[in-house]
Amino acid sequence: MNDYRVSPAKAEGVGYSLVENASLQARNTFRVAARANLLVDVRKAAALDELFGYAMLREQPLLVLGEGSNVLFTRDWPGVVLSMANRGIAIVDDDGIRARIRVEAGESWNDLVHWSIGRGFAGMENLVLIPGTVGASPIQNIGAYGVEVREFVAAVDAWDRPLGRLVRLDPAQCAFAYRDSVFKRERNRFVVTAVEFELSRTRELRIDYAGVREELAALGVGVPDHRSVAEAISRLRMRKLPNPALIGNAGSFFKNPVVDTLTAASLQRAHPHLPAWPAAGDHSKLSAAWLIESCGFKGVREGDAGVSDQHALVLVNHGNASGADLLALADRIRAQVQARFGVDIEPEPLIV
Repeated sequence: MNDYRVSPAKAEGVGYSLVENASLQARNTFRVAARANLLVDVRKAAALDELFGYAMLREQPLLVLGEGSNVLFTRDWPGVVLSMANRGIAIVDDDGIRARIRVEAGESWNDLVHWSIGRGFAGMENLVLIPGTVGASPIQNIGAYGVEVREFVAAVDAWDRPLGRLVRLDPAQCAFAYRDSVFKRERNRFVVTAVEFELSRTRELRIDYAGVREELAALGVGVPDHRSVAEAISRLRMRKLPNPALIGNAGSFFKNPVVDTLTAASLQRAHPHLPAWPAAGDHSKLSAAWLIESCGFKGVREGDAGVSDQHALVLVNHGNASGADLLALADRIRAQVQARFGVDIEPEPLIV
């Protein structure tokens, strides 16, 4: 093992740093107070071999954290928080039409989207302004405006904790589903270190999602391209979703529920304005935002815990709400939606 310089609460190794009793308040976009016994920032994936040789990483509870944009801390973390801080984007192969790019896990997702647009690649523009790191994107199978990240993933590199080595997973092994993947289902197994994407310069635009064509028209765009679509979706997101830099939130807190088509049809007969879209198999996806707003929760505030007045899917911290305060509000929302519509809405963020 390497020698590292030790201070009362900090240590530096080759490609990583350690902080004891670390505050996580600036590491989660809800800005709730929480601490970790140990915080590890990893700047080089190769350092994982050394780090997982330490008993503290093998024996204490481990939480892998990106930008904290998809997590709600309701308590301190009684173990190790590990954050991949490795950076870099490299073009692995490019034939002029399609390219394969490798992106380190610590890169900003939104920075990658703008990088791809700037180099003429199409497709990722629908995923603009989604907070978080590239390493987190396959875990949640992030998606927005009719596009999911799995459409671009060619391979995911990850540290396999039981095997004690780096592995590469192809898209089938990632087992992607709606806001889900093998990385999410087996949180204690993998640490994503890099993602390879396959991008195209000729991909057809996706502009049929609600509001996109209207926003393009408002911008005066007659013939849209991937740049103008990115601008339109950015404007839509900024109007609908509160900025985490201004008020603590983790974006959409609930998933859109998926029900069988008979249940969806029955609900729409009783509630004609309920939006629904076709889903895989004989199922339909319902609008969680509509269900929540129909129960009167949009803009509700209980102390410093609240629901955004911009979008009913977004829980917000008005200042000093605890994670437990926000979770209690989320539980009350779920209970009322279930009681009124018979539908369960599941949280999207990881609840600690």
